[in-house]
Formats: sequence, structure tokens, C-alpha cells
Amino acid sequence: MEIRILIGLCFALFFLGNWLLPVTDPTENCYALTVKEMLEAGDWFSPRIYGNYWYDKPIFFYWELLISCKIFGVNEFALRFPSAVMATACVALTYFCAKLLLNKKSAFCAAVILCCSVEFWYVAHAIITDMTLVFFISAALFAFYFGYTKKKTALYDLAWTAAAFAVLTKGPIGFCLPALIIFIFLCAESRLSHLVALFRARGIAIFLLIAASWYLPMYIIHGDDFIYQFFGVHNLLRATVSEHPIFNVWYYYFIVFFIGFCPYSFAIFQFKTPRSALNRFLFIWALTVFVFFQLAATKYPTYTFPYVIPLSILFTQFINPRVIFQLAAVSALLLFIGNFAAIPILERHSAKSAVQFIRTDYSIVSFRKFYPGSLTFYTGLTVYRLETDARLAELRPNNNSWTAVNVMPFIRFSELISHKKIIALIDNDRFDEFIQLTHRPWRILHEFNDYKIVIGVIP
Repeated sequence: MEIRILIGLCFALFFLGNWLLPVTDPTENCYALTVKEMLEAGDWFSPRIYGNYWYDKPIFFYWELLISCKIFGVNEFALRFPSAVMATACVALTYFCAKLLLNKKSAFCAAVILCCSVEFWYVAHAIITDMTLVFFISAALFAFYFGYTKKKTALYDLAWTAAAFAVLTKGPIGFCLPALIIFIFLCAESRLSHLVALFRARGIAIFLLIAASWYLPMYIIHGDDFIYQFFGVHNLLRATVSEHPIFNVWYYYFIVFFIGFCPYSFAIFQFKTPRSALNRFLFIWALTVFVFFQLAATKYPTYTFPYVIPLSILFTQFINPRVIFQLAAVSALLLFIGNFAAIPILERHSAKSAVQFIRTDYSIVSFRKFYPGSLTFYTGLTVYRLETDARLAELRPNNNSWTAVNVMPFIRFSELISHKKIIALIDNDRFDEFIQLTHRPWRILHEFNDYKIVIGVIP
């Protein structure tokens, strides 16, 4: 009965309505465009975007998207399908592991908490790597813990395998984060010597064999450019230099926790000191994730997402099951409605609605704060990022700064003269500047809430 309820929840909350949710800017469009270009190029190995090789993330999530698009076609449902599948896998992993660690009732409560929390529901729909990463990191940590408590070192091979796939999903963090959690836990248990059993040659060999299957050929094919971009910009720079300094504040992840783990997050005030080895492990797991990313310079809402499974199991032990199910019933209903209520919200962060105003015989330019990569995805046309000479000099890709991610096609105002027929997307607060810099009238095709689409012909 419990499994049927969980399957129903997963289907209703994670899959229904996915085909109605447009691809958004500025993050989802990168994955969507990369997969589209990989399919067109017939290259399932080297991610690419805007005609350039793209080293933002490793290959595994792209493989999920590629397979899904091969089955369902290149559309919103196919792009959101892998995250929904991995969310269901996370629920199953939580249920079966908690059942072995605690009991059937607690396992069901933990899985329900997971299903019905806000951030988990959001990531289950998003075209991002985080749900896949959480599954593999959690599988690695559970495999370690079962091997540790049951004295079955063969399970460590499974932990190494899962960690390798986590590294193939999001890079070094897939190894570093579970390794740090395990190290702190063994220190707390005064069992640091147990690392000898964990770091066996066989496990390390399995990890290297799986991880190197993509990283080594990528280095052979693309050389130092891959190293500088992937490890330098997208890992080291991300940890040391904030991509969005406005979010680099001490309370950022506290807000993310209370909103993301809602409606259960406020039960944290009932939290009890962990007494059992299991609860210490889960507590160290969740706290390490929180502190680790709090110390990192770049902050995103989903970075602390790997704490969601241990928190779900922990909270079952000090929240009354009746309260869990009452909150879940309300939350599930609201989140189910949210599957469809989110459509107009996402449309505001997508250029899909602009497609109807695009003409293929016109050059398309964007003078917006966020480059509308989703428009390129939906139309297959080149969309130029329009900037002034001074601003363009600041935004040109540089391997030593966050401008390295600016691989979209640029165009200066002075170069517009070479494009006679133009359609432009302009933020409302930049419209006057656009008119002054172009020195000619434009006809407004449509006005959205925060931007306009204009058309003009340059003589």
C-alpha cells in the first residue's frame, strides 16, 4: 500500500504537466541548447553550445537528456523527464534504505516528507543536474554506512561506483562531498583507522575506471582548454569567487532551508541531539553539506540540496507521523496545483512566447540583462547579444573570470548597420538607451511585462 501511494505521489507531483513548462533562462536553456546541438552534431561525448565546446558540467546528465530526447523528441517533457525519474529514484532509495535502517513506518514517513517538500518538488521539474547528483551522492553514503555497520567491505565498492557517477554528473564535488562527510563521521566515531578498509585498491580502481572513461578522453581531445575551463572556471573559480555577489551573505542558505524544506522546515525547532550512530551520521551528512556550501563563494539555491534525504529521515524521528501526513496532504495538493500554476511564472523567464513574433529573414538581437538562450532553442536561429563597445570589452570571455561563460554570439551597436532587417528584444528599463544608441525609429511588435519586441529596417 505504501509503495502504491509513493508511486502515485511521484507521478502526480513530478511528471504531470511537465510538457507545459517552457524552457527558462538563464540556466535551463544552457542544458537544452547543449543537448540540441549535441544531437545535431551526432556527438554524444563533447558538450557544445552556440557552436563552441562547453565545459560547464560533465557528461552524465547530458546522456540522460540525450536518451530522453531520442525517445520522446526534443521538447519540454523530454528535457524534464530525467529529473522526474531521478526524483522518483531518490524517493525509492530513501524508502528502502530507511526501511532497513529503521522500520517500515519511518521509511514511509521519510519518503512522504521528501516527496512533499518544496525544493524537492522544484528540482524534480528542473532541467539541471542536481537531482541526479543527489541520487548518486546519497547512494554512495548509504552504501558506505551499510558497509560500515554490517562490516561488509564489499559494499564499499558500490560506494565508490556511485561516487564515480556523481563525479561524472557534476565534477569533483561528487567525490569531495561524500568523502568529507565520511571523514568527519569516522572522526566523530573515533574510527578514523577504518579509512584503510574504505580506501582499498579495488574500490579506487573502480572509481578511476568509471570517472576516467570521460575525463581522460576529454583531455586527450581538447587539451588544456578543457582543464582551464572545467576545473579552473567551473570548479575552482566557483568556489573562490562569487558569480552572484548579492547572494553571498551568511543567511542565504538559512532562507533556502526554511523555504525549500517547507512545510517541515519549521520542525527544526523541535530537533533533538542525535544519540544513535545512525542519527549522528545523518546529522553530520546534512550539516556538512550546509557548512561546506556556506563557505563557498558562489551560492545557488540548489547547492545545499544534498541534505534533503538525511533531513527527511531525521525528521521522521521527532515529528509525530500524524502531523507528517497532515502536512503532506496539504502540501501535496498545493504542489500538484503548482505543477500548472507555475506555467505563467516560468513563461516570464522564457522567450518561448516571443517565438510567434520572430521572422526568419530578420536578424535577431537581444538587449536584455539575461541573454534569452531559450529563443535560440525554440527557433534554431542565431540571437545576438547586443552591447555597447565599452560593455562588450567587459563581457568578452576570459578564462580568469566569470566572463568565461559568455560564449553566446555578440554584436556591437556599430555593427547593426550590416544587418538591414532587425527584430530586437529589449528590457523596458533599457529601451530609452536602445533608442538613443540606434538613432532611428522602431515599431513595437509586442510588449511583455518586462521587455519589448521591436522591428526595424536600417536603410
